Amino acid sequence: MKRCQWCGDDELYVKYHDTEWGVPVYDDQKHFEFLVLESAQAGLSWITILRKRENYRKAYDNFDPKKVARYTDAKKEKLLADAGIVRNRLKIEASINNAKHFLEIQKEFGSFSDYIWSFTKGKPVTGKYKTLGEIPARSELSDTVSADLKKRGFKFLGSVIIYSHLQATGIINDHLTSCFRYKEITTFKNLSN
Repeated sequence: MKRCQWCGDDELYVKYHDTEWGVPVYDDQKHFEFLVLESAQAGLSWITILRKRENYRKAYDNFDPKKVARYTDAKKEKLLADAGIVRNRLKIEASINNAKHFLEIQKEFGSFSDYIWSFTKGKPVTGKYKTLGEIPARSELSDTVSADLKKRGFKFLGSVIIYSHLQATGIINDHLTSCFRYKEITTFKNLSN
């Protein structure tokens, strides 16, 4: 079975690739989880973050944006002392800030999912890449989404991080055309609509 080479043979990475990466996400809590994890990844490898994911779920109240938006200075200090997550003050503060703005988007658009999918009119963008080297780190779409989020007050979500978010949540399908998941994701139907 052919996969995208980036996942290698690490069991956790392979499972993430085979079951999650690129599958269209319409659940707001899942979007918030990926936003927190991807902003935490900045400067690190994704496998490092995947290995800390369960710790993040515990530390961040299962990524409930309403709870995260209410985190106090005492909670920030507790997060900074938690060896199970990335202990970077700017990233932690950004995640709390972003939770507040995430809630504002939900209020304005009905859901964060409706907001982020509106950039593609609700349709996934499918790449047709044969090699990893062809896949971009950012795109015009990620530039646009990132700029809009920054305008709304989000932090630590530049175009490269947003491109990763779009890939992870299936808004962009960047599985290689030779990967067994490429066709599965391309033909995926949103069962929630």
